[in-house]
This record gives sequence, C-alpha cells and structure tokens, in this order.
Amino acid sequence: MFHAALEVFDGTSKYVIEMTPVWGQPSGPRGVVGQGPVGIRWLGASRFFRYEIRCWKGGSIPDRDWAIGPPVRFLLAPGEVDALIGRIPTTPQLTWGRDIYGIGDMWNSNSLISWLLQSSGIDAGRLAPPEGGDAPGWDTGIAAARVPDQSDFADQKDDDAGA
Repeated sequence: MFHAALEVFDGTSKYVIEMTPVWGQPSGPRGVVGQGPVGIRWLGASRFFRYEIRCWKGGSIPDRDWAIGPPVRFLLAPGEVDALIGRIPTTPQLTWGRDIYGIGDMWNSNSLISWLLQSSGIDAGRLAPPEGGDAPGWDTGIAAARVPDQSDFADQKDDDAGA
C-alpha cells in the first residue's frame, strides 16, 4: 500500500502537501490548512480521531527516502501552481476511512492527492502506483473532484455513508 504526498515548487519555494494524523506530529508550524474526522464523524471531537491537511512551505516528507520508486513529475505553469496551492484549503474534509460515494473505496491521504491533481486538470485516473502496489482511496479523490458541492457529503450521517 502507498501513501501519496506532493512536493510542489513555485519557482522559489517548495511546499509539501499531505494528510496525516493530528496526533504524534511535531510541534510548531507545519502548514496545517484543515482537519477532518477519522472513522466516524463524531469521533473527530478527539484529536486521536482527526487528520490534518498540510500545505507546508519548506516542509519535508519524513519517509521519502524509503519510496519504492522515483517521484512522478508534472510540469505546471506558474499560474497553475498558484491555483493548485490556493485550492488546498478547499479540499473536502470528508470522514477518513468512509466509502462516501459507494464505490468500494474510502477517503484517505491518497484521496487528497488524487482530488488535488484531478481538480487541477491532471487526469489522476491515468496514474498508478509502482508495480505491485495499491493506493486505496485514489478513486475516491477522483470522484470527489467530479462532485462540485461536497457539503451534502460532509454532513451526511455515518450510518448512511457506508463503511
């Protein structure tokens, strides 16, 4: 299984974009732009059941040295980079681990990245993890990018969302 993250360069600075648990993170600035619940929406009241979305200027991906393959690179125009970075706080903050769209795939860190790529005009459906790997959540991010208004899903009761 793979955990997707992005490193984005705007010509002068590097940004790391990823979704991680709220608990166990270093103190200090790390570019948190949003949070969401894990498992069941009401559990999100506890920091142990919340994730954070980061757009961390100058950040790092701690386990990047253990990546199975080289990074996949995309060339974006400066305006497209700014739009991508500006879009991050608008990421749907759906319940992590839920199959909100009923497609047999759950919202997670991979969903964040595929949502961001797809909503930036990059066909995330044409991408695949390194051979033999799986990126659960990838299809959910693509589905979320195709739904213009996420408010109906964000407030949906957990027993209606499926597990």
